[in-house]
Amino acid sequence: MPEKRLPKDLSKFDALVEIIARLRAPDGCPWDRKQTHSSLREYMLEECYEALAALDEGSAEKLRQELGDILLQVVLHAQIAGEAGEFRIGDVVEGINNKLVYRHPHVFGETKVKDAEEVVHNWEELKRAERGAETSMLASVPNRMPALAYAQEIQRRVADAGFDWKDIEGVVDKILEEVREFQEAAPGEERAREFGDLLFTLVNFGRRIGIDSETSLREANGRFFQRFTYMEDLCRQRGMTFASLSFSEQNKLWEEAKRGVK
Repeated sequence: MPEKRLPKDLSKFDALVEIIARLRAPDGCPWDRKQTHSSLREYMLEECYEALAALDEGSAEKLRQELGDILLQVVLHAQIAGEAGEFRIGDVVEGINNKLVYRHPHVFGETKVKDAEEVVHNWEELKRAERGAETSMLASVPNRMPALAYAQEIQRRVADAGFDWKDIEGVVDKILEEVREFQEAAPGEERAREFGDLLFTLVNFGRRIGIDSETSLREANGRFFQRFTYMEDLCRQRGMTFASLSFSEQNKLWEEAKRGVK
C-alpha cells in the first residue's frame, strides 16, 4: 500500500477498519478480496487457539500480537458483511455495548449485588429472559467448541438450574459407577459410549473442584510434548534410536525426562 494511502495514526481502531476496507477494494489485495465468511472460519479458530497458547505461556507480547490477529478477523468479517448489506462494524460494537450495559444492571442501573457469584447468577437470569421460555438453556452453547470445554459449559449451565449433585462425594460415586460400566461394556461401540460417559463425569468432577478441563488437558499435552522431545534429544546425544529401545529402557528415559521437565 503506498504510504500516502496509509491512515495517519495506526494506533486508532478506525485505521484498522480503513485498511481492511482498502484491502477489500477492487484494486486491493487479491487474496483479501476473495475471502468469504466461510473461507475465513479456519483462520478465526486458529487465531483463537494461538491466543490461548499465548495466555498459557504468559507472554504479554505474544498475547498482544494474537489479540491483534483476532481483531483483524472481526473487522474483516464485518467488512464482508457490510459489502453484502448485512451489518457494519459499528453495528457489532453497538450490539456488544448494549449487551454489556443490559447484563450489568448492578453497574449501569440500580440493581445491588453482594458478590461475584450473584453477578453470575443474575447474568444467567438475564440470558434466560433473552432466550425466551421455549428455548433450551443449552441452545446457545456452540456445539463446535472443543468437547471438554463444551461438556464443562453445559454442565455449568444445568448446575446453575439446580441439576447437580449436592456434594463432591456424589460425583466421585458417579465416577466409580462409570468405571465399572466401562469395564463391563462389550468391546466396540458400547465401550466407546461408556468411555465418553466416564470422560463427561470427570469433567464434572473437575468443574466442581475449580479445574478447567480443557486447560488442564492442554497443559498436560504440552508437558508430554516437552518430555517426549526431551527424550528424543537425550537419544540423539547418546547415539541411540528411541524406537529401538525396549519398553523398560524407554520408561527409564521417561523418568529422566520428568525430572528434567516439570
